[in-house]
Amino acid sequence: MNAIDLYRWMLTSRLLESALGRKNPRWFSTEGEEATIVGSFAELRAGDVAAPHYRGPFVAYLMRGAEMKRLACQAFGKAHGYAKGRGMPFVGPAGLGFIPWVAGDLGTSLGMATGAALALQRQGQGHACVCSFGDGTSNRGDFHENVNTAAIWKLPIVYVCQNNGWAISQAARTYLPAPIVDRAQGYGIPGVSVDGNDVEAVRDAVAQAIERARTGAGPTLIEARTWRKHGHWANDKTPYRTAIDQPDNPVDPLERMRERLLERGLASQADLDAMHRHIEAEVHEAVEYALNQSDAGPAELGADEVFATAARA
Repeated sequence: MNAIDLYRWMLTSRLLESALGRKNPRWFSTEGEEATIVGSFAELRAGDVAAPHYRGPFVAYLMRGAEMKRLACQAFGKAHGYAKGRGMPFVGPAGLGFIPWVAGDLGTSLGMATGAALALQRQGQGHACVCSFGDGTSNRGDFHENVNTAAIWKLPIVYVCQNNGWAISQAARTYLPAPIVDRAQGYGIPGVSVDGNDVEAVRDAVAQAIERARTGAGPTLIEARTWRKHGHWANDKTPYRTAIDQPDNPVDPLERMRERLLERGLASQADLDAMHRHIEAEVHEAVEYALNQSDAGPAELGADEVFATAARA
């Protein structure tokens, strides 16, 4: 994916997620983390599998062909959402190569992604899986179990830790005694540390790991160090955050990439302003469309949508 497209998707993520957060106080903000999210899934091909983190999956869905209006519906529990308003709002669209992550218990996607990588390996068509997760999730038992299994079986998967320094309201300094990437050595696989606020650096690191996976060399663990600009959710005022927990001169990934595009002559300020207006209008249309759709009702939330009835069995 080229530089212009990387910037366009980061900007799309920033504008869409901000708009959703203004309407849904429980929305999980992604501001500050766009480079890690977009860079992680930028180089996947058709047939590959993606298992994005719960914080910021919508842009990953959009990059593979999802409809913004239906994603907005999903965010507001509308019947026209991809999961018909059920469960968490992060369910991926079927048929686009996503792990259908629906659990509120973080870390369950690690097992599904590792299982998908095993299926890809057995199919033998050179496909790979990219799974992203947070720094807090990296302390769960399933992290060890799945990375260890993938290492033993040389599964075609890339594990990307989207390390924003927080597990809800707990600072990473209180539960991470060493860099997450250092754990890779214990599994006998490559570990890569990357600036998670540099979308090109993330793209390149993940792309190299994907190619390694495709050749049968096994998994890679990548730690992308980024920052969470806001609280855990949209209306979180972060009373727990102190001066010691603030990053020194945090880099906004969009500002960094915008400056690069201008310096390289790949776009003018007028071009970027026009792009911003276009995406902003698209986001506004999607959000307004979703807000005017019907909430999920008995037809979407009823037993027939969960259990097989005698007539359907």
